[in-house]
Amino acid sequence: MILKMPMSVSSAVFLGLMSICSGTLSLLLLFLNVTLLIEWEFCFLNGCPLVMTIIFDWISMLFSSFVFFISCMIMLYSGEYMREDKNFDRFMYLVLLFVSSMVMMIISPNLISILLGWDGLGLVSYCLVIYYHNEKSANSGMLTILSNRIGDVAVLISIGLMVKFGGWNFVLYSGEIGSKSMLLISALIMTAAMTKSAQIPFSAWLPAAMAAPTPVSALVHSSTLVTAGVYLLIRFSNAFMDSSVSSFLLIISCLTMFMAGLAANFEYDLKKIIALSTLSQLGVMMSILSLGMPDLAFFHLLTHALFKALLFMCAGMIIHNMKECQDIRHMGGLASSMPLTSSLMTLSNMALCGMPFMAGFYSKDLILEVAFMSNINKISFLLYVMATGLTVCYTFRLIYYIISGEPVLSSFISINDYCPTMTTPSVMLSIGAVSMGALLSWLLFNDSYMICLSFSLKILALAVSILGGFIGYMLNLMSVNYNLSSISFFTFTSFVGSMWFLPHLSGFFAASHSLKVGSKVKKSLDGGWLEYFGGQGGHKTFMTGSAYIEMSQDKTFKVLVKTLFVWIVVLLIMLY
Repeated sequence: MILKMPMSVSSAVFLGLMSICSGTLSLLLLFLNVTLLIEWEFCFLNGCPLVMTIIFDWISMLFSSFVFFISCMIMLYSGEYMREDKNFDRFMYLVLLFVSSMVMMIISPNLISILLGWDGLGLVSYCLVIYYHNEKSANSGMLTILSNRIGDVAVLISIGLMVKFGGWNFVLYSGEIGSKSMLLISALIMTAAMTKSAQIPFSAWLPAAMAAPTPVSALVHSSTLVTAGVYLLIRFSNAFMDSSVSSFLLIISCLTMFMAGLAANFEYDLKKIIALSTLSQLGVMMSILSLGMPDLAFFHLLTHALFKALLFMCAGMIIHNMKECQDIRHMGGLASSMPLTSSLMTLSNMALCGMPFMAGFYSKDLILEVAFMSNINKISFLLYVMATGLTVCYTFRLIYYIISGEPVLSSFISINDYCPTMTTPSVMLSIGAVSMGALLSWLLFNDSYMICLSFSLKILALAVSILGGFIGYMLNLMSVNYNLSSISFFTFTSFVGSMWFLPHLSGFFAASHSLKVGSKVKKSLDGGWLEYFGGQGGHKTFMTGSAYIEMSQDKTFKVLVKTLFVWIVVLLIMLY
């Protein structure tokens, strides 16, 4: 008798094997200092070879290994989380297609082949966001795909502009890309990365994409969709050296960091709080990229993927046990009913804050110290410091409301975390969230960074983190036990909590004005002059003209018949 393996298990086994193979190949390529480039030429187009290119270097293989590993854990996790779903197989196929699109983008050094993976990510993410068929999911999916289409258009324009180099392999034209003539391509690639990684003013779609199932959110916010923009800029890092584009990217990323941290402190939806923390960390990666440190951005990209996937998995287990409730005010006291999940969530939160010797500490603390050493302006410096404090602030707020607060709904329903299918992947990720920071720092950096800071700047990140955690915990303790003072400042709290009205500007404001303009255009052009001169007017003109032609032809035929009859009569008379 042949036992049929569940699709989630078989998919997880395949992805796990791919992760091991990619990781082994990455280590081999790193130690040998070798890059493999495979090209398949299709045809020539105006002297430009249209080729399918695949690059195997330690960066692409290491990132692919992390994507496969996190996807493997999420597949196992989804086997229990989505078990009651009627379209479970379709969900599995969509996730596999999503992972395939991301890997396609990772291993492509060619803009045309990158576009295949880039568009695949946008299309499949739309299908996953609207997976639950309701109005909220439909609106979120539309906002997601339309925001990402802006970046797709920027990539298409940059493909057209790169024709002048006789090819689209940007790895081969790195020297040319850094020139001033390529400033426009740099700006377009930066715009595409900003849309995919949800930087200001394209930030509204990231919290909206939380309408997707929680396993998808864990995959999207850790290693796939939102990190695609950061990875593209890492590959294009030569184009941003000593250019005005990098200065613009620095201020935008710092503002995104600050805005997301501030909004997370006023949000009550568990998944949206974690989504805003992803947005803040994406701002950290973008900011250090703009300072010319792609290796640090890649380092933080890998460590962030592990603890953010773990954080979303823990949130999914809590939501699953709380009967799909996502409001943190209805949670509390889960440390006693869900001890393992609470421990793992605290661990991932500490890694997010940059607690010493966690994975996030090795990358985030190094980024902050290099940024403090760099020649940045005072505004960027202050935004860095405040964003660091806000991260710890909303993290302790989350811990207070979920883990250490008073039980609310958990005292009325049965809650436990004794599900090996969901806890085993989380434990596996927690090992990476603790140890992978040290391993990667030893592996990726042959020489240590020379950090030369004063004592005050050296302890600034630690001091701000401690202060932010204390303020966050005490404010939420006061807000529960005393009157909620934020109601007195409703305008300010609504402005800050709604991400500076970006969802309204991106969604309602843009849609309402475009619909008004479209209505006027329809009345004046489509239903007005264009309809009068074309469409109905043209039909009426043609019908009238054809009627006259038909009438004239009809009368002419009658005259010809009568004339013929007369001549026949005349001929007959003459013959007789």
